[in-house]
Amino acid sequence: MRLLHTSDWHIGRTLHGTDLLAEQEAVLGGLAAVVTRERVDVVVVAGDVYDRAVPSADATGVLDRVVGRLLATGARVVLTPGNHDSARRLGTFSGLLSAAGLHVRAATAGLDEPVLLADEHGEVAVYGIPYLEPEVARHELGVPEARSHEAVLGEAMDRIRADLFLRPGVRSVVLAHAFVGGGQPSDSERDICVGGVDLVPAGVFHGVDYVALGHLHRPQTLSPRLRYSGSPLAYSFGEAGQQKQAWLVDLDAAGLADVRALPLPTPRPLSVLTGSLEELLADPAHAAAEEHFVSARLTDPARPADPMRRLQARFPHCVHLDWTGSAEVAESGSYQERMRGRSALDVAGEFVSHVRGVPASPAERELLARALGAVDRAEAAR
Repeated sequence: MRLLHTSDWHIGRTLHGTDLLAEQEAVLGGLAAVVTRERVDVVVVAGDVYDRAVPSADATGVLDRVVGRLLATGARVVLTPGNHDSARRLGTFSGLLSAAGLHVRAATAGLDEPVLLADEHGEVAVYGIPYLEPEVARHELGVPEARSHEAVLGEAMDRIRADLFLRPGVRSVVLAHAFVGGGQPSDSERDICVGGVDLVPAGVFHGVDYVALGHLHRPQTLSPRLRYSGSPLAYSFGEAGQQKQAWLVDLDAAGLADVRALPLPTPRPLSVLTGSLEELLADPAHAAAEEHFVSARLTDPARPADPMRRLQARFPHCVHLDWTGSAEVAESGSYQERMRGRSALDVAGEFVSHVRGVPASPAERELLARALGAVDRAEAAR
């Protein structure tokens, strides 16, 4: 049996406010061709199907079309909710959908009830563990003392292993959405929780043939049978240049036989450009980035006028801008001490100088003086 392991679709996510639905549908819709070409039997999605608990109508439309294309290939689809999804919403009509080949494993109470698939070697049990928020899951699982991700996932895996014990010879696959020890995070993930209670040891998942992990957006291998597929698109400029992928997982009669990476296309790459505004606008070396999503880091000594509009004239998909040219000046003493005895005009002038990175000009100080004078006159007239 051959599986395609994906996760963290985050349908509906934006990049610095820019809609990514077209890019998401291009990549995810293209998975159907992969499934056909590689003769995939089942596609698994390990959580964070949507980017928010209440997805937009456009986001649900993308999922509907993508899953429809996958099912049309004859493959089965198994998906679980992540910490971004609403398990109850995602699980709506799951009983009816399973008849069409879409298996949504969203109920905590049913996490030890596998989707049973068969090949020439017998059955494969695919277990979907929905994202388990410890404070909620410990009551749903009947273990009120379990207050960490490790504890609730440990209880979930104990139940799965108990079910497998009753199915001798059955091969097993588990989908889980968690931060497993040894994984390397990216800056586009939103923390499951603060502190260290989100970390789950890899040993929690022992006893199954393959664990399809979700949550971390960087593809990575923790062990031959324990892997993150990563997100299908880059969702932050920290992931610029990162090759996105899915995993093709083969099971034979003995269990896990082979895993190989399947590179995914990049509809619109991400580029981080650094330099002065005039350099970025004129340098021919940046020609390729004209079709990329761009984050610009400007090094001009003074903040340029209207930089985003000017950048977008050359880079239409520039979505983020930082001005890094102003060096911070170290000053001793508290802010109150530094301001003591100074006039309102001096304070305002210093603020303008700090923001712009160059001293306020005489004309600017004159304008500030007129504005402050108008405020004084208005106060005196009260």
